[in-house]
Amino acid sequence: MYQHLLVATDGSKLSNKAVTHAIALAQALGGRLTAFYASPEYPMPAFADGVVYDPLPIEDYKSLAAKEAHKILSAVKIKAEAAGVTCDELHSVSGSVWEAMLVAAKKARCDAIVMASHGRRGVTALLLGSETQKVLTHSKLPVIVVR
Repeated sequence: MYQHLLVATDGSKLSNKAVTHAIALAQALGGRLTAFYASPEYPMPAFADGVVYDPLPIEDYKSLAAKEAHKILSAVKIKAEAAGVTCDELHSVSGSVWEAMLVAAKKARCDAIVMASHGRRGVTALLLGSETQKVLTHSKLPVIVVR
């Protein structure tokens, strides 16, 4: 069935629920995981009083983003390996999480994606959009949504 799952995480309580589900599924199927985290793009400079202010140097941002990703992804790897599941880590910087997730799944040659959903409805979902909905709409792979 599924031998290689991409599990998307942002380190939140809800995404940790998806991680737990993905680990259990990979363990039951004798598969493996790739844990994925997408950092937001470098923040736009601010313009005030005729001066452009950079939030911080881009090199510092890249370093901070990599450290945050390692912290989140290594926690998944430790949990997976404790359950006897092989886990790789994959990180990217992107303004579009759902697109980065699909690229990562293709790059890692995964055969399914596991992710969490906040379950927003109505106007909130319309205004905020839904990364889960976008993945479901555009993915050619099966997507397992955990709530």
